[in-house]
Amino acid sequence: MNPIRWLAIRLGRQPWLPRFAAQIVGLDLLIQRLTRGRLTLLSLAGLPELLLTVPGRKSGIPRSTPLLCVPHEDGWLVAGSNWGAPKPPAWVGNLDVADRATVTFRGRPTAVTPRRVHGTERATYWAVMVETWPNYTKYAERTDREIPVFLLEPPRGEPANPAISGED
Repeated sequence: MNPIRWLAIRLGRQPWLPRFAAQIVGLDLLIQRLTRGRLTLLSLAGLPELLLTVPGRKSGIPRSTPLLCVPHEDGWLVAGSNWGAPKPPAWVGNLDVADRATVTFRGRPTAVTPRRVHGTERATYWAVMVETWPNYTKYAERTDREIPVFLLEPPRGEPANPAISGED
């Protein structure tokens, strides 16, 4: 295992880490801006990350958030864990009402259709996500809410993003 990944997982489970969320996200966005999205804070640790851009549900202004993700088939899985905080992150409400969003993965933007998953489908995807980021289990223990899971897929009939499979 990448030693930085091991360290990221250890740090990610610390209850004090959310206090530094703004600084972590700011640093990550700076790294992405400087590398045109090809390098992210999490990718340094060997973890998959995307930049989710979705319109604000009230303002309509596009909002971008770096998120740990799990590439899955032709799309991505993301969880609104917010490190196990009592409330979900703001992007969850925006994504719930959006019919389209944009994912930038490995520097390549892709239009996606977001879908929150429920029931057995959510349980299946949750297990896949925990394999990539074991701390999701810790986050679920910290909160009374069910952590939302979304599947982000290219709209039907549009080609999948070759960055997922590593093709160029």
